[in-house]
Amino acid sequence: MIQIVVDEINERLSYTFDFIFKSRGVEYALTTNRENEQFETTFVYSQKPFGNAILSSSLLYSKKIENYTISKNNFGEEECLSFDGVTDPIATIFYILTRYEEYTSNVRDAHGRFPFSESVLSKYNWVEKAICDRLAIEILKFIGLDFKKETKVQIIPTFDIDNTFAYQLKSGKQKFLSICKDIAQLHFSRLRERKSVKNGAKDPYDTFDKIKSVAKLFPKTKLFWLVGELAEKDRNISIFNEKHRALIQEMNTICSVTLHPSYASFLKKEKLQEEKENLEKIIETPIYSSRQHFLRFQLPNSFQILEELGFEHEYSMGFAENVGFRCGTARAHSWFDVKQNRVRDLVIHPFMYMDGTLNEYMQLSIDESKNKIQELYNEVKEFGGDFVFLWHNETIGDYQKWKGWSEVLDFTLNLGDE
Repeated sequence: MIQIVVDEINERLSYTFDFIFKSRGVEYALTTNRENEQFETTFVYSQKPFGNAILSSSLLYSKKIENYTISKNNFGEEECLSFDGVTDPIATIFYILTRYEEYTSNVRDAHGRFPFSESVLSKYNWVEKAICDRLAIEILKFIGLDFKKETKVQIIPTFDIDNTFAYQLKSGKQKFLSICKDIAQLHFSRLRERKSVKNGAKDPYDTFDKIKSVAKLFPKTKLFWLVGELAEKDRNISIFNEKHRALIQEMNTICSVTLHPSYASFLKKEKLQEEKENLEKIIETPIYSSRQHFLRFQLPNSFQILEELGFEHEYSMGFAENVGFRCGTARAHSWFDVKQNRVRDLVIHPFMYMDGTLNEYMQLSIDESKNKIQELYNEVKEFGGDFVFLWHNETIGDYQKWKGWSEVLDFTLNLGDE
């Protein structure tokens, strides 16, 4: 049992020390009594230096959202943040794990998202490091604990179903507009493909047999299905199409089908609730997990809406622009709402990479992508967590700009065979 002497016991401290100690199976107790010597190992985390102490900034002792002057320093063998000149590895963990900076920044991209370029993870080149886990290990070393690092990694494939089919089942206005677009952009190959699919050829986005084979090997595979109404950024087939509904039902018997909230449902509770209820009617089971379309969320409002609607698990925690650890860890953890200054029931499941991040944003080759994925996997293997990753049904069929990329998926699936 570790005793930690603190200035006061509060929600922020308990949440952060749970991550440092409890998630690693180390028991601890917080106390404000500096004279208590009943424990074998004691250290102090205080704004006033005392004995074997880590000097604290004011961040974990505040109940408010405040703007700090942030800089970089070192703690042991790892880099960490300084807050108003106070180097504080424990506050660094809280700051990154809770995404504190997203509460203080008003900068948003064209989709209303917090941009990767605005993050300290970008500024200090930390995003591909499990920085919260790394600092947790350094803190354990500081107090004299020789903690054994992780070796087992659970691989969890996830797929976003934004466009179930390229051509199949599309009709009416949706089909007409697609044809007009192909003609206007001189995409005659797509017109030929459309005709071929109509005559019985397999749709290029129909990779569901591949997904089924993945799900049989990885039982925790999840499909996040877009069921929102047709709109500019939401272009899936209507869920009132009987064949589409039948496919969703079939896939749900093989792996977990859950909700991919539409672009149009962003910060709109009623619309999100309607989509949730529509999908629940199709699969005839309650839905508790989600991942936002375009990874479009804002803290705390997006997560608060999800929790109010009964969602328990959230899978959007990653950047579109860069692979890595948006919240400094691959470990599933409870959401801490910095605005309300308390732990919430929603569980955050970070993902390590998205297919489009590798190919479209970072413009990596297939071999470069494999190397990057291996590095991320090695980080998770060393510091703990689940290796969650994101693909789309249309990207694993070796179609057009994704030709050869199914090899990258297969490489990821085989990482645990070392």
